[in-house]
Amino acid sequence: MRKLVILLSLIGLPLGAQTPLPPLQESSFWAQEVNAGNMPPIQMRLPSAPLIVDLAAKGRSFGKQGGTLRTLVSRSKDVRQMVVYGYARLVGYQPDYSLAPDLLHSVDIENDRKFTLHLRPGHRWSDGTPFTSEDFRYWWENVANNDKITPSGPPEFMFVEDKLGRVTFPDLETVVFEWDGPNSSFLPLLAQASPPFIYRPAHYLKQFHGDFADPEALAKEVRSARVNSWAALHNKRDNMLKYDNPREPTLQPWINTSEDDNSRKLFVRNPYYHRIDSRGVQLPYIDVVEMTVVGGGLIAAKSNAGEVDLQARGLDFPDIAILKKGEIDGDKYRTLLWANGAASQIAIYPNLNFADPVWREVMRDVRFRRALSLGIDRRMINRALYFGLAKEGGMTVLPQSPMYQDAFLNAWSDFDTDRANALLDEMGLTERMPSGLRKLPDGRPMEFVVETAGERSEEENALAIVTDTWRDLGIRLIMRPLDRDILRNRIYAGRTMAAVWFGWDNGIPGPATSPSYLAPTNQEFFSWPMWGQYYQTMGGSGEPPDMAPAEKLMRLADDWTHTNVTAKRMAIWKEMLAIHADQQFAIGILSKAPQPIVVSNQLMNVPEEGVWAYDPGAHFGIHRIDEFYFQDPLVQVSR
Repeated sequence: MRKLVILLSLIGLPLGAQTPLPPLQESSFWAQEVNAGNMPPIQMRLPSAPLIVDLAAKGRSFGKQGGTLRTLVSRSKDVRQMVVYGYARLVGYQPDYSLAPDLLHSVDIENDRKFTLHLRPGHRWSDGTPFTSEDFRYWWENVANNDKITPSGPPEFMFVEDKLGRVTFPDLETVVFEWDGPNSSFLPLLAQASPPFIYRPAHYLKQFHGDFADPEALAKEVRSARVNSWAALHNKRDNMLKYDNPREPTLQPWINTSEDDNSRKLFVRNPYYHRIDSRGVQLPYIDVVEMTVVGGGLIAAKSNAGEVDLQARGLDFPDIAILKKGEIDGDKYRTLLWANGAASQIAIYPNLNFADPVWREVMRDVRFRRALSLGIDRRMINRALYFGLAKEGGMTVLPQSPMYQDAFLNAWSDFDTDRANALLDEMGLTERMPSGLRKLPDGRPMEFVVETAGERSEEENALAIVTDTWRDLGIRLIMRPLDRDILRNRIYAGRTMAAVWFGWDNGIPGPATSPSYLAPTNQEFFSWPMWGQYYQTMGGSGEPPDMAPAEKLMRLADDWTHTNVTAKRMAIWKEMLAIHADQQFAIGILSKAPQPIVVSNQLMNVPEEGVWAYDPGAHFGIHRIDEFYFQDPLVQVSR
């Protein structure tokens, strides 16, 4: 058995041991509430064993509480970014991508199949209610296993070898997850940017649950919410990730205080947050986060005008020039250039589950996908969009990963129209229209429609260049911008021929990282949404993979789960990457284009160098945004 313990002041201590706490300092933000008797003092709000952060050991400075951090998003739905950025997780990634307990006090692990989660004694939700194993029980017994709330049954990660895992609750501070076989992905799953919340604020949600609530009161709530059932009401109120219900208690560093229809979202510090610095100051340092919804095209301009304190979302490489100019002219912010952790900055996903049978058959021929890749002038795109600073090549892991190989990056990625045309001719696609366009087997012109969310100018600019080079292959590229949600729904339903998006979120995996996202296990990989649905719903929807390379990827992903030998896991990873390089399931164009990060000159503890990645890392989350602080918080409040 091994124990995953906090890699700070609790190393080597048994669970019940108490680390001497530094003198605790009351927050000025909540002092008035404490003095009025509306809130207990800091000593009673913290867990008895809080997570103590030694900032000096991390090479950071101790901060001051206070201030309002301004940031921008382009959609109201993006309030969920506060859950991503805040990054309070049961276990979380450290800057070196190791895992350590966060909300949890510790974890005991037996053979990667039994995980005993130890909660922090005295930990509380943001409304002051104790956070205990009963919140895990409520999720397991009353949400995951309630067929009205979750008709599809418990989530996929609770099954190993098609056998459902077991969850037990020995006491209020202990939860045990156990499977008959190893479930090596369990802890990394809990550390994701969008984790499965395996606990719920039971005391809050029971009022919306048919097994607990007064029937008359519940029926009144259902009518008021204009939904069809108490289960629909429960799901509407239970938004741990969406973060759009201000009344639902949280464990995140900041609490949402704003209703849905407000374009200015305010988040205030959680008075019961579990982390403190080694001087006894409760985190987060910043009192308020102000998240304003603006048009996506305004984010760079407002950042340039000094109207943000921390901004990356909505900024792209082409914005760097104007940001650097504003940095010099206004002396209000600095522009950092972080590495991008996505496997590809721009990738084209032919939908192998496309509803059109003729096009589907063409796209499933690997020669067609290889020809598309060979018909892309990556060097021209790199120079035109990124001044040659990006990495040209197909979609694979980044060089920082131990599984990286040049051969994976370079496979079918040379610009070679002659070879591409030869592949298409070999497929029998030799008939052409008078315009020079090739014909599909049924006589239609070969018009390849690539749909985009229309949120990144470099995607559209890259596709404009691809349009010119694919014309030499006898293929007309048609770009169709759509709303992001509409685009996703079309892809999942098989109505999108192809889409353009980022590559894999995790471009820097290690051998201990599950390679499941390389296999058809998730509809989020836009080349095989139906196969992913089939796996995610255990056959309830979608369709099973019916191409040999995809089936082999599934077997290899399963093989990875059945070994903990590093060399074997490394070999499995490389074999899966080799299949992707050969098959060109997704056609990568460029990677490693720097991500601009705008940071107020007043904002401290923001790393000069970092990796901008959704998973693993949760964007700012891995760098612990709750440790950022303002040099002069009063200035930030009085602007």
